[in-house]
Amino acid sequence: MPAVLEKGEGAGDRRARVAVAGGRAGGLRGEEGQGGTGRVVGGAAALLVHDGESGPWARDQGGTLDLDQDNGQTALREAGLLDDFHRLSRPEGQEMRQLDTTGTILFHHVPGAGELFKPEIDRGTLRRLLLDSLEPGTVRWGRTLRSVEGPAGGPRRLRFADGTVVEADLVIGADGARSAVRRALSEATPEYSGISFLEAWFHNVDNDHPAVAELVGRGSAVLDGCELALALARHDTVGEAVRACEGTMLPRSGKMQRLLDHGAEELVSDELPDFAQEGMAAR
Repeated sequence: MPAVLEKGEGAGDRRARVAVAGGRAGGLRGEEGQGGTGRVVGGAAALLVHDGESGPWARDQGGTLDLDQDNGQTALREAGLLDDFHRLSRPEGQEMRQLDTTGTILFHHVPGAGELFKPEIDRGTLRRLLLDSLEPGTVRWGRTLRSVEGPAGGPRRLRFADGTVVEADLVIGADGARSAVRRALSEATPEYSGISFLEAWFHNVDNDHPAVAELVGRGSAVLDGCELALALARHDTVGEAVRACEGTMLPRSGKMQRLLDHGAEELVSDELPDFAQEGMAAR
């Protein structure tokens, strides 16, 4: 497919052109930080967000996220979205439990009335909040960034898998661990840390998995002291269903390879404590 060059929002447009690579929460917030409404910053800049997914809900957006008052909430306040965030977030999600391998609670924080230091919000809900605040057409879907070229002083050219080439004066990289934007700035590459994550979801947890619901409470629970670290978090606003997320961490090993080859059930019987096995076996 021949390259298609997009230079600006219109002929004679002299505004600074800002391209954000990545349309998840970080990229959308980066775009908001440039102006708050998308594409126009006091008439001085034209902004576009480019994302490789086919649309905003092409896949599940992942787990819950807490936004602290002194960072994430500050960004939303500057964008005029803090009140909407508080309306959609879950202050009760600040509850945190730390347990040992028998299920004994070692630490338990219950948020007080009106505590808003770091309420939880589901990533899909946050993405919807950010997308709804942008002007139509700000996000260009189906654009997987392959490379960023051009002199350090600009302009830069972004080349996408579909053959499109976009010219920009400023590029913001929010395109993940294998960022194409990073490659334009550094020779550093991601390295496997030796830890992998296994995730399981429990839908309608209060009715179908009461043991898991009791374990996690209204917020999050962390199990310490076993070979596999175990973390659970409640997601009350995902599709109006109550869900919990279980994550386990493993070093790369023969056991990890068997997990990848045969599924999680082989590991569950040997590694997880009894009170955690009930939820995994019922998936």
